[in-house]
Amino acid sequence: MINKRFALLLIVVLAVMTFTNSVGAKGNLKIVAAHNQTSPENPYQIGLLRFKKVVEELSAGSIQVDVHAGTLGTSEAELVEKLKLRAADVVLVSPGFMTKTGIGEIQLFALPYLFDSYEHWETVVDGKVGEEMARIVNEKSYNDFKLIGYWSAGVRHYYGKKPIQSMADLDGMKIRTQTSGVVANFWKKTGAIPTAVAWGELYQALQQNVVDAAENAYPYFVQQNHHKTSNGKYITETGHDYTTRFLLINGHKFESLTKEQQNIILTAARECVITERAELYRQEKAYKKLAIDEGAFVNEIDREPFIELAKPLQDEAAEEIGVKDLLNQIRNLK
Repeated sequence: MINKRFALLLIVVLAVMTFTNSVGAKGNLKIVAAHNQTSPENPYQIGLLRFKKVVEELSAGSIQVDVHAGTLGTSEAELVEKLKLRAADVVLVSPGFMTKTGIGEIQLFALPYLFDSYEHWETVVDGKVGEEMARIVNEKSYNDFKLIGYWSAGVRHYYGKKPIQSMADLDGMKIRTQTSGVVANFWKKTGAIPTAVAWGELYQALQQNVVDAAENAYPYFVQQNHHKTSNGKYITETGHDYTTRFLLINGHKFESLTKEQQNIILTAARECVITERAELYRQEKAYKKLAIDEGAFVNEIDREPFIELAKPLQDEAAEEIGVKDLLNQIRNLK
């Protein structure tokens, strides 16, 4: 009798444990998604909130997504490291910080004047070049990074203490930008002096003449009121960088999911790409108008001399990092 009761009790306990574990496995799957921007209006935040919404709706709540806006780190280098160590599952990063992981090929997307329009950029990243870059990233990271979407951080322009009418106007000007690599070399060749300033300190640096100018996309520098400083109110639309951002998931985490869960993640990635780009394009127009309304001056410039200056730098960099074929494909898609 005792043995029968014990056996019956054991069966009940095992059944409860099986049910509990099943519910736990289904209901407790959590995806940690992070970016480095702190503004709730930033396109990154809007894009990742769309990712969260689609994942949770398609999974009927069995997958939860926690979105961190700068709370896991305002440095992209931190986010890349957290992704590698699985302290985050999905992150958004730029080519510049990804190169520090040893994947030199992604520097291709950071070359000045690589793209001449958003249409050109979308054709490239959504086509065969984008597919090949995703393969390279996954292979060279040993599956630490799986690229699931290409986002944009806008088209970058010059803004400074005076408008640029020609390249000669940049001579001797201290501009806040990258201080090494192809980007720095490009600005040096224009006659400017690349200068390092942390993003959070740039408003003060512009106001106090630490730098004469900077470069970024409208949604970013206008949100930070850089256009209201004495050294930021003249905007010249140089359009030197149609920026690329990588939406990455930890490849090992992705492979641990069921096929159904993987499909949900990939569907959400496609949806949030559409949302982020649309919001970024909308904000570019809105913040340009706001800058002008608040006293900034905007002028256009003949970009051709700048484009010609960038071409040999593109060739040299592409040869060095082994992506000459991809560079030619991008040029042929213009």
